[in-house]
Amino acid sequence: MRSQTHPVSEAPQLKPRLGLASAVALNMSQMCGAGPFITIPAMIVVMGGPQAYLGWLLGALLALCDGLVWAELGASLPGAGGTYIYLREAFGKRTGTLLPFLFVWTAMLFIPMTMATGVMGFVQYLGWFLPKMSTLHGNLIGLALIWITIGLLWRTTRSIGRLGIALWIVMLASIVCLIAASLSHFNAARAFSFPAGAFDLGSSAFWFGLAGSLTIGTYDYLGYNTSAYLAAEVKNPGKVIPASIVLSILGMFVVYFTMQIGVLGVVDWHRMLDPNSAAFSSVASVVLNESWGANAAGVVTVLILITAAASVFAGLLGGSRVPYEAARDGVFFKAFSQIHPRLGFPTWGLLAMGVLTTLGFAVGRLTSLTTLIQLLTTVMILVQSVAQIAALFALRRNRPELERPYKMWLYPVPALIALLGWVYIYMASNQNAPGAYPIQWSLAWLLLGSIAHLWWSRAHALKAKHA
Repeated sequence: MRSQTHPVSEAPQLKPRLGLASAVALNMSQMCGAGPFITIPAMIVVMGGPQAYLGWLLGALLALCDGLVWAELGASLPGAGGTYIYLREAFGKRTGTLLPFLFVWTAMLFIPMTMATGVMGFVQYLGWFLPKMSTLHGNLIGLALIWITIGLLWRTTRSIGRLGIALWIVMLASIVCLIAASLSHFNAARAFSFPAGAFDLGSSAFWFGLAGSLTIGTYDYLGYNTSAYLAAEVKNPGKVIPASIVLSILGMFVVYFTMQIGVLGVVDWHRMLDPNSAAFSSVASVVLNESWGANAAGVVTVLILITAAASVFAGLLGGSRVPYEAARDGVFFKAFSQIHPRLGFPTWGLLAMGVLTTLGFAVGRLTSLTTLIQLLTTVMILVQSVAQIAALFALRRNRPELERPYKMWLYPVPALIALLGWVYIYMASNQNAPGAYPIQWSLAWLLLGSIAHLWWSRAHALKAKHA
């Protein structure tokens, strides 16, 4: 039930201004970013060879199945914050504010961590131009990128949609150049030089490596739900949200798979196993340099830098809306319900994303990219991915009258496939991030969130009693 504490009808409201083109552009910008440019070598490392292609294939399957969950929920319950609304409507009467609170609590951690990886990718590729860049200078550049992005987002949603399309075009240009360069010097024998035992299904190393590759691949597809986070600002969300999700996933699968094959057809995968090599830190620039020369490598590296910045832009945009609806319901800090009186965006949500992304970037610089991806994925799985699938089942059973402009194809098969995929990634995460203990950290974060919710509930009860 919506809290009656806040007269939301009289407060400034988010306005629907984004069409299908803007929604697809924002989804794909968030999905791509620096991700594939920095994770292609990481996938080779965890799988031990070109069999990492499986990560892209299975990642696309998991993203599409989970995307259909988002599509139905986003179309039937459009609003700012995405999962928060779905959990509130599915479980609010049984768990009260606990599950919605835990989602917002967790999203305020995993969204900035995701953005931090994009910032890390930006700094990593900038090293192509500044090979002697110190750690301090890299840190300062990353911080500058975060807060310049916050400044660019300090505007109306309509102008953000236009800017998102422009950044999307730059992203596509960088990808097309990389694929074209790799295919112009493509060596099929090099691209498919699998090591002995690459597909040994009886080996535990294969299955743990596959889980690690799937985790990284899934990370690269994350962002297909950006339009659902922004549903309150999407025109005709019942049609636009499902279409934007499916088109984004299918489009990026074609891009990623072609890119992986093309890169491995130019750069021998053994070179990517060395973390100190250029083939590991900036493989796309290496491909361009060895295919078309240094000038082309420089131009495309600039495009990759813009693409990385675009993913941070789209992610901070969607993330800033997550606490908005919860705050309006009285389930999160009241300040997050405030809308800029002239520009019409959640002021404190945007500022909080900037601060938390800064902290996530600081943590990320102290660990490896692969470990950071494992941590953020594991934290996200329980409270968003698994809980949201449960919400879909609960709403189908308990709210048959709910208007559903889009219904999941072949229900419930895609939802069950997504559930199995998320559980597989979660259970293998400790093995793929030794010493980081992502499962333990995710459970500890939920316990801390439950304690915070208990404190929050008592504080609100006390406040209501004295009101």
